[in-house]
Amino acid sequence: MNDFAGLGVLPELNGRLANKSVSCPTSVQRLVIPKLLENKSAVFRSATGTGKTLAYLLPGLQQLLCDTDTPYQGPQMLVCAPTLELCSQIKDEIDFLLEGKSGINVSLLIGSINLSRQIDSIKKSKPLAVVGNPGRLLLLAKMGKLKFKGLRFLVLDEADRLTSPECREETAALAQLFAAEQKRRSSADQTGQISQTGLTSLVIAACSATVSVKTRELLSPLLDGAELLETDEQEILRDRISHWAIFSEARQKTQTLVSFIAAAKPKKALVFTGRSNEAEKINSILQHKKIAAAALFGGMDKKGRKEAIDRFRSGKAAVLVCSDLAARGLDIPGISHVIALDVSEDKDAYIHRAGRTGRAGKKGVMVSIGDEVEMRRLAALEKKLGIAVYPKELYGGKVCEPIQ
Repeated sequence: MNDFAGLGVLPELNGRLANKSVSCPTSVQRLVIPKLLENKSAVFRSATGTGKTLAYLLPGLQQLLCDTDTPYQGPQMLVCAPTLELCSQIKDEIDFLLEGKSGINVSLLIGSINLSRQIDSIKKSKPLAVVGNPGRLLLLAKMGKLKFKGLRFLVLDEADRLTSPECREETAALAQLFAAEQKRRSSADQTGQISQTGLTSLVIAACSATVSVKTRELLSPLLDGAELLETDEQEILRDRISHWAIFSEARQKTQTLVSFIAAAKPKKALVFTGRSNEAEKINSILQHKKIAAAALFGGMDKKGRKEAIDRFRSGKAAVLVCSDLAARGLDIPGISHVIALDVSEDKDAYIHRAGRTGRAGKKGVMVSIGDEVEMRRLAALEKKLGIAVYPKELYGGKVCEPIQ
């Protein structure tokens, strides 16, 4: 199975992939696509940048393309993701894969868009595919404007973030609605009514670079019987990403960041700070130092977030300063460096941050700038993840090996 056709993907979808010069499936795609095409639910974990989005989109869209005669009962495919940016990216990918295919409308249902316009759009376009964040999907469902009777394929992208404290309540409520629909179908199947609608059991795909035990527990009503599929989560961390550590006292971190950017001259650098209120402050300092930078953090309106991402994506801003939640799921080509201004004890946080670089077969650098306590945390992560972290110093305007 060295190509997508060998996995059972339709020629028309293969043709769209060819337009992106995508011809060879990744390991997670080889693992997941056949399962989902067999209408088997799956929870899958794979490192960031390994192609998880295509792993679920291709089977889901193939189901839509193969079944256009069923009377409309609501969307047949639904993708739930935690952030507005990730939802938009997934919608764009669906639009690309379906380009030239008439009769399959797709709706983006996120919290930053006017609710009335979304309701009108659902009524008029009758979307077969929907992408949205849990808060807006739940609201529309409770209002009776978004129905799940026709749902065949459900995706929970970034499942661990969907079950984190900031999304947990809304995700749990949505999961109950989906579980109720599953139960309704099971009861109908026992009485023979399910055959009259043409619906089968709901196929569910939940994925992330990290899928914790807590995530699986919270989603257990939905995921009973779903197979857990995993690839080597450290493969990209070891093979494509260089890991550097730069010591800096807390009060000097921003200046160290400025010095590093001047020395390394990154093509595109994503800078992480654990606190949203710090992102805006750091961005202002970088801009004052004549560094082309933008910021992405919680509390920004849709226009501001889009402008920041567009500037970074286009190269007008070489540096994007962001919080973890704001950057979750961002897929921006050409990020050469990821720079963390704090070091968490959580290995999953390190995996998600580092995974913003080293994508699509390219190399990248993960830089941790921290004080003595954070360097000890980083040493512990180095052992847990099986990676090699190399200490670096800034000397004479260059990034150097430590002077002995």
